[in-house]
Amino acid sequence: MEPEEFDSDVLKQFVLAFKKGKLKPIVKSQPVPKNNKGPVKVVVGKTFDTIVMDPKNDVLIEFYAPWCGHCKKLEPVYTELGKKYKNEKNLVIAKMDATANDVTSDHYKVEGFPTIYFAPRDKKNNPIKFEGGDRDLEHLSKFIEEHATKLSRTKEEL
Repeated sequence: MEPEEFDSDVLKQFVLAFKKGKLKPIVKSQPVPKNNKGPVKVVVGKTFDTIVMDPKNDVLIEFYAPWCGHCKKLEPVYTELGKKYKNEKNLVIAKMDATANDVTSDHYKVEGFPTIYFAPRDKKNNPIKFEGGDRDLEHLSKFIEEHATKLSRTKEEL
């Protein structure tokens, strides 16, 4: 509840709207990017459902913090990964500042930075967490190739 003014009538209206299921949750979100055509799509709280949860695409999503050293080190590798797969129609490489945006699905737990998930187009509520491998182009590419539901190109030798 974020009222302009607060009194008993405002509270009463809020409770009634809540009981009727007419309230929309307040989602912490940076502004939606005007230009999101780069190799790595920027996801914000307001676009999480339309980008990450889109049933037409597989999505690799990195949750990062701007102050995180490991995230800064990953940035050029992640951009290169986006460039490598930019011609894939059904694959989105994305990132989200998890300190400035709400993750609107409970299936994507972010407990440290960076946290990377692969969300298959047919299993959005069962994402696969990237764990145990080096965060380099080779291992991230292998992770994508292993879990992608539909890649149009032939596999390249690294």
